[in-house]
Amino acid sequence: MIELSAEVVTFLMLGGVFGLVLTGFPIAFVIGSVAFIVGILIFGPDITYHILYTRFYGLSLNYPYLAVPLFTFMGVILQHSGITKDLYDSLYESLGNLKGGLAIVTIIFGTILATCLGVIAASVTILTLIALEPMISRGYDKPLAAGTIVASGTLGILIPPSIMLVVYGPQAGLSIGQMFMGAIFPGLILSGLYIAYIVIRCRINPELGPSTPSEEITKFSMEKFFKLLKSMVPPVVLILAVLGTIFTGIAPPTEAAAMGSLAAILLAIAYRKFSWNLIKHACIETLRVSSFVVLIAALSYAFVGVFMSAGSGEVVSNFILSVPGGRWAAFIVIMLIVFLLGMFIEWIGIVFIIVPIFSPIIIKLGFNPLWAGMMVCINLQMAFQTPPMAMSIFVLKGTAPPKLGLTIGHIIKGVIPFILIIMLTLVLCTIFPGIITWLPEKMIGSSW
Repeated sequence: MIELSAEVVTFLMLGGVFGLVLTGFPIAFVIGSVAFIVGILIFGPDITYHILYTRFYGLSLNYPYLAVPLFTFMGVILQHSGITKDLYDSLYESLGNLKGGLAIVTIIFGTILATCLGVIAASVTILTLIALEPMISRGYDKPLAAGTIVASGTLGILIPPSIMLVVYGPQAGLSIGQMFMGAIFPGLILSGLYIAYIVIRCRINPELGPSTPSEEITKFSMEKFFKLLKSMVPPVVLILAVLGTIFTGIAPPTEAAAMGSLAAILLAIAYRKFSWNLIKHACIETLRVSSFVVLIAALSYAFVGVFMSAGSGEVVSNFILSVPGGRWAAFIVIMLIVFLLGMFIEWIGIVFIIVPIFSPIIIKLGFNPLWAGMMVCINLQMAFQTPPMAMSIFVLKGTAPPKLGLTIGHIIKGVIPFILIIMLTLVLCTIFPGIITWLPEKMIGSSW
């Protein structure tokens, strides 16, 4: 064993993770190997094995994480059953004649899709396949089209049911149900600001988002209206099955996730999209995603165990609490750290590493833990859109048909305005914290 100060251990562990992530190794193995090696060096094998084992075992008994495979299963069923495509077609017929109408439809569809899926890769993939070619083929500016898809697809990780919120809640000791309710208004505000940006931008420069030719737009009719209502049935059913049961206190999030999965299967049957191949594919994809989440969760949890046992948590706490400028300056430092980490580390690694470290600091600073937690989650929206670790950008690039000529440069240029909108939303939630806290306070059975 080697005698090392807590400051040196902090540098070794955080610097080791940051350095190894840049090599391209999977984040789970990076986090786990750093925890194991540093633990062996400073504690020896016996204590290190004990820390790793107890942290792994403790995580496996964490009941709320059962919601992860259930929400994943629900999302995969909806993604591959094709139920949601009718909704996009109906919205397109209703709003396609506006300047920037297709982009507006994409934002609205992405927002509704977020209430059904909760998985970023699924949302961005669906939006790319359905919306990208129609926009570009009708003369839309490529950066605007790409930025719209990335931004609206990323809403799926914030608007419930979100896997990120399911993961974040237990780590911070917060109610997942209250986090779900707290995320609704920020998500809708983001969606509304995205639409406002597109409307203003296309009014200033109509060539960025030309309206659909009049010969392709049919006049309003009751048939079109009923088609739109029919296409709204799946998201409404899922919202009632998941968020409705949580808000009214009928079921906690884990059981609500099971209700959502059942509702997704019943919808697939009702729309004649059900097949055993669909169930098989959903089960395999759920196993893959859940295994990925649990592996990173377990190794990150072990990393935090070694980190805290070495006294490094106190080092980070003292550093942030000593920042000149009071508690708001300290909170800005926390948000800046989250933003910078989001550029290099996947969100799930960030959540499992920083939340146990930062949550006690946030309480010491006197902030509402739910409000602060949602601020971090809103901040992490930018992690999916800021290179080099920008999952939404790479999903869009990998899914986009090569014939469209979309480049990474187009996508990065397109997401910059939406990143600024996320920053504006953070400012609004800081000035008006009730945007986050009002709805959770109204929950039946809510306790503060």
